Amino acid sequence: MNKHVKNITPETTDLSRRSFLVGTAATGLVLGYAGVPGIGEALAAAPANFEPSVWYAISPDGLVTVTCGKADMGQHIASTMAQIVCEELGAKWSDMRVNLASNDPKFNDPVLGAQITGGSWSTMMNFDAMSRAGAAGRMALTEGAAAAMGLPPYFKDELVVRDSMVMHPKSKKSMSFADIVKSGKVTKTFTPDELKAIKLKTPDQYTMIGVSVPQIDIPSKTNGTAKYGMDVMIPGMAYGAIVTPPVRYGATVKSVDDSEAKKVPGFIKAVTLDDKTQTTTGWVVAVASTYANAKKAAAALKISYDGGPNAKLSSQSLLDEAKRLQKLDDSGQFFVKDGDVGAALGSAAKVLEAEYTTSINIHAPMEPMNATAEFKGEILHIYSGNQFATRSGAIAAGAAGIDPKFVVMHQMWLGGGFGRRLDADMMVPAVQAAKAVGKPVKVIYSRENDMTMDFSRPLTYQKVKAGVDGDGKLVALSHDVVSAWPTQRWGIPDFLSPSVDKKGPLDAFTVNGSDFFYTVPNHNVRAIKNEMAHNATPSGQLRSVAPGWTFWAVESMIDEIAAATGKDPAQFRISLLDGAGKNEGGAQRLRNTLLAAMGLAGYGTKKLPKGEGMGVACVSSQERATASWTACVAHVAVAPSGEVTVKKLTVATDVGTQVHPDNIRAQVEGAALWGLSLAMYEKATLKDGGIEQTNFDGYRPLRMSQMPEVAVAVIANGEKATGVGEPAVTVVAPAIGNAIFNASGARVRALPITAEAVKGAMKA
Repeated sequence: MNKHVKNITPETTDLSRRSFLVGTAATGLVLGYAGVPGIGEALAAAPANFEPSVWYAISPDGLVTVTCGKADMGQHIASTMAQIVCEELGAKWSDMRVNLASNDPKFNDPVLGAQITGGSWSTMMNFDAMSRAGAAGRMALTEGAAAAMGLPPYFKDELVVRDSMVMHPKSKKSMSFADIVKSGKVTKTFTPDELKAIKLKTPDQYTMIGVSVPQIDIPSKTNGTAKYGMDVMIPGMAYGAIVTPPVRYGATVKSVDDSEAKKVPGFIKAVTLDDKTQTTTGWVVAVASTYANAKKAAAALKISYDGGPNAKLSSQSLLDEAKRLQKLDDSGQFFVKDGDVGAALGSAAKVLEAEYTTSINIHAPMEPMNATAEFKGEILHIYSGNQFATRSGAIAAGAAGIDPKFVVMHQMWLGGGFGRRLDADMMVPAVQAAKAVGKPVKVIYSRENDMTMDFSRPLTYQKVKAGVDGDGKLVALSHDVVSAWPTQRWGIPDFLSPSVDKKGPLDAFTVNGSDFFYTVPNHNVRAIKNEMAHNATPSGQLRSVAPGWTFWAVESMIDEIAAATGKDPAQFRISLLDGAGKNEGGAQRLRNTLLAAMGLAGYGTKKLPKGEGMGVACVSSQERATASWTACVAHVAVAPSGEVTVKKLTVATDVGTQVHPDNIRAQVEGAALWGLSLAMYEKATLKDGGIEQTNFDGYRPLRMSQMPEVAVAVIANGEKATGVGEPAVTVVAPAIGNAIFNASGARVRALPITAEAVKGAMKA
């Protein structure tokens, strides 16, 4: 997470847009529990349970249920949290269970002050806290066991905890966790200072961490008992199908003719959304007794729109505006401003200049957006899978026009998220439809709704200038990044970062990665907000966030510099990773991953056929403060037609402490393939203010037939655990682009990479 992000506390409970969005990460007025009679009591655990922490409880039957405050979208984070607790607690793995947290304020993230899942932060930011929670439980259990077994208090240090048993080897007495809990002797509590003082295990003492134990959530997901948002059923529930305008954002509904919809059996009402949170514009919901009938009714509605200010915009409009903004000397704010870049470029022996672009990209998770809303008296219940429970609860409250403390969110398993479910637009039509018809309503997006109304990865334009001296040493780099600002759209000031030039806050989640670990004495990075794109294509955080485009530019330019100076691109990187100054430590770890990937791939040691090449890239995603050190060697073949075949991706990543080796490898492989998909295939376009691609026939992710070989090397060195869900996404595209150059001499600078672009570059 950006180092400038602080805990977020609201100042008011008014129902303005600011209170909905700025108050999202509230710790006081949030979100359906505080001050609502009966809610807290109804959700409290049974008194007989032993609860050493809000994050887990041990029941009288000895089962340990860990509550995961993170969204689980298939990355098994709930099981990971349980594994971390289990290590220090000393429980038997078969006794572990998992539960998903509600939006009760007690579950707010201890670091961020909000329940949010993204940025590959979950394990790294919760490892220590969950470990201490487990250790505290073990200590309390041993003290309780000593009392229950009639041992003197000082004997508790002789007790051994293993496999949900507390044993005293000398007396051969033992008690199970179940018996200790039932004894009622567990009374020890811990202050925050006492928790901090607990001495945790060292890596050489681990018996659970680093073991590929069975994932707890797999049985329920395979036998159908795990409940996703799509599975929610409430007695008397109606269904809502949305009708969205032809313009992505800014349209308004002029009129609705429901005369034909009334002929559909089970039709209840057409609800025009009045969304004060400004999450949606121009939407109508057709409500009916079944989803099939709701869809029929939606199709029968005759709606006229005012297209609004963005109705004529296209992808080219956004790109042209980005280029215009970049040329202005006073646009944007500086994210990095080291040395004197202007002077260094002016005196450089050679100056290179290049433009890099990325397209609009869509999340498209397999489970489309959905939410079910039910009003029980003054309490609004929302059932949905989401990645930002704190903000989502406030959005739901805003849609209902109620205080956020009257919203209870029921977290469901997510059928994919990848950043899409950080947003809560699906809750708005469910809430307003339920309020309008006086009964629970489940809203399900069609695939077309999901794609055309996605909070997409923004179109980006980047201009990079580099200067080298007479020895080919990189002495200056200027990097301008122009895009929509997804994080600013959330309306939470503390998620923004102060600019180094004191011009005001900037969205660091659009430039992270550009502050790399290479030593460059003169280095500028300018973050420029494309207001046109920001308004026309309200953007979100797609798996990998800014490093997905910033490293595309940085790692491509590093290769271009190496080629221009006659140096091997891998060795050139190694020379820049000298660990000087602020890059100490991180540069060495990144260098090691690059060497590991090179060794595993056989980079520089294999004679490749004509038309084939290897390319390298190395990254420190997500942010400098929360980096996972990742390198990739891509092996490609380029045909004379420009067609590119990716034959192999070799990825090495330094994860510090690995909790679950098999899961880490799966995450890295999946991230690498996602990166390949973005690099070679995925592209959405804006025309007349709307996204043109409405399904997978037009928006084409990587297919099974296009799968390359993927080799993964995981470096686990006992350092602090890092994230693995996203970093490999960011390293693949530049590695492929660099490999294409080595195979064919074609330098490509736009994503996705097309055969036409490669062939054109070959001719050039």
